[in-house]
Amino acid sequence: MKSTHLLFVIIILGSCTKNKIDRSVQDFAKVDFEEVRTYFQPLPERLVDISSPAMSSRAKLGKKLYFETQLSIAGDISCNSCHLLDNYGVDNEPTSPGHLKQLGDRNSPSVYNSGLHMAQFWDGRAKDLKEQAMGPVLNPVEMAMPDETVVIQRLKSIDNYADMFKAAFPKAREAITFNNMAEAIAIFEMNLLTPSRFDQYLKGKRDALSDDEKEGLRLFVEVGCVSCHDGVGIGGGSYQMLGAVVPYESKDLGRFAVTKEEDDKFFFKVPSLRNVVKTGPYFHDGSIVDLKKAISLMGLHQLGTDLKESEIEAIYSFLSSLTGKIPDINKI
Repeated sequence: MKSTHLLFVIIILGSCTKNKIDRSVQDFAKVDFEEVRTYFQPLPERLVDISSPAMSSRAKLGKKLYFETQLSIAGDISCNSCHLLDNYGVDNEPTSPGHLKQLGDRNSPSVYNSGLHMAQFWDGRAKDLKEQAMGPVLNPVEMAMPDETVVIQRLKSIDNYADMFKAAFPKAREAITFNNMAEAIAIFEMNLLTPSRFDQYLKGKRDALSDDEKEGLRLFVEVGCVSCHDGVGIGGGSYQMLGAVVPYESKDLGRFAVTKEEDDKFFFKVPSLRNVVKTGPYFHDGSIVDLKKAISLMGLHQLGTDLKESEIEAIYSFLSSLTGKIPDINKI
């Protein structure tokens, strides 16, 4: 096992041992605000500046492309088909139907706040949103376009795209390119942030969370959930083994499919928990429908902790505070 992976397991096991001693004597209703802010950061107002004419045009182009069904071979699937912007960026399916109703093998994560992630897809095979936007268009199970040339030909045949691409990429000799298409979509997606009450709390509004939510937050930190779900994304910043303490049965080898390194078997990108109450079903395969069940399973398999029902309820209460405000895309 890689040294960093081994260190993670040691930390978690140590945390579990400590929690079994300490949790019975902690007053979870009392939250150390300064300690909490060492683990989490509030959402920034923006991830990209779109105030210039070219960047504003790029974001508007990306928005149109996000809903463009002609990016699929049959003209019936867009980015929004699986990542519904009016439904917290998901379709609430275990795995999403693509070309000819074929099902993917992994759950479609939310597009909201995805620009915060260290990489894209469960296995991190795309380094950023731009690279991610290229994948589904050419994936035979998803949008099934045969190659980039066909994509460009399709876009050039549609009214308004020539002018929109030119405004978005004014210095480009050839504005309508596959690369520019992906960049525009990425710029649009980077504007999809959902500030929540938890962000207000992190900025100093102590009464933004209820006592129950604060108790859940304290538990979230004390039992070790924060070991993986931290930072501004409350996840999305590391790869971790599914079943780090207690093995979890999975046929999906995770990041191993990308790296082919034995030590990466069953490692997945840690999902963001922002809006998690709204974005089920859960896990990489969408196999868990109930969030409270997911909390229980993560406590067992990742932390070696058999969470009590009251603790699960409290953590669930905290996670509810992560539901944010969906942005008005008409203002983009």
